Amino acid sequence: MTEENDAKPPVVTPARVVIALCLIAPFVAMLWVSSYAKVEPTFIGIPFFYWYQMLWVLLSTALTMVAYKLWQRDQRARKGGASA
Repeated sequence: MTEENDAKPPVVTPARVVIALCLIAPFVAMLWVSSYAKVEPTFIGIPFFYWYQMLWVLLSTALTMVAYKLWQRDQRARKGGASA
């Protein structure tokens, strides 16, 4: 006896799963130190340990931007507004 407009959207959606993965990936990558605690391969003379972490600074920025845009789109869709 409920109308379609009365139905609440699901809490866990594919977009929200992607958002969570985008935000969790940098933490996992940085906390798993044994995966990058080495000198080789070097990049322009910089040991792997350092350039790997600096690469994740850039990747984290990009992933956070993707998560933010997906979150904005999700919130607009939940409020009934136009999608991205």
